[in-house]
Amino acid sequence: AELGAIDGGSRSSAGSGQQSVTGVSAADDGNSYWRVRGRTAAVCQRGTPVRCGQAIRLTHLGTGRNLHSHRFTSPLSGNQEVSAFGEAGEGDYLDDWTVVCSGTYWAREDEVRFQHTSTDVFLSVTGEQYGRPIHGQKEVHGMAASSQNNYWKVMEGIFMQPSEAFQMEQYHAEL
Repeated sequence: AELGAIDGGSRSSAGSGQQSVTGVSAADDGNSYWRVRGRTAAVCQRGTPVRCGQAIRLTHLGTGRNLHSHRFTSPLSGNQEVSAFGEAGEGDYLDDWTVVCSGTYWAREDEVRFQHTSTDVFLSVTGEQYGRPIHGQKEVHGMAASSQNNYWKVMEGIFMQPSEAFQMEQYHAEL
């Protein structure tokens, strides 16, 4: 299923007092761009494909905060809160998410799940909508079970060419 983009730019605060992360229906919303980075304290070289099962961070381009979760209850659905946390891409281990996909690498056209590395919940949207000041935006939260509500797909953005090392790995794999 094609789900709304994650939006980390809301001025509204989550139950923990951290910045809310919401789902929006417009796939080209400029406030919905996230950078894929290596997990906390890991080095991730640009152009290296993301492996299925790899831990990553998603950093919101507009605010520099990371997609984050912790054992707070989300305000609308009562699931686990997802928020935006940290400064300039620096946060903590609760910013780490595992890419759940089939195959070896996260392919551009694939639907994937993001499972929180510390608490095992899946990044999800089930349709609950906020009122003021972010009327109509959907609550993004963590759910314990995998379902159709936690598939995500990249809609647009900047895609890096694979590194030379990866291209050589693919070439040798075909011999």
